[in-house]
Amino acid sequence: MTRNELKQLWFSLPKEENKVDIKAILVDTNTGIVKIIEDTKNGYTSFSTNQGENALQYALDRQKENNGLTNYTKFDLIIK
Repeated sequence: MTRNELKQLWFSLPKEENKVDIKAILVDTNTGIVKIIEDTKNGYTSFSTNQGENALQYALDRQKENNGLTNYTKFDLIIK
């Protein structure tokens, strides 16, 4: 395959214009791990922390937080 053919294939890939934004705070109560995921058209970010027995309270506190950079109040809370 030539360089020009590869370039044409690359630019013919479908764009993600209809992508659904995913914003979630995942809590695993068995392990105490809290994972904050944001997957939008602007990019993907993920943060994970082990809070032990305080995992649920940590997630609830984050969900009430709006630190100026990220508005966690719009994130879905998923408890496992």
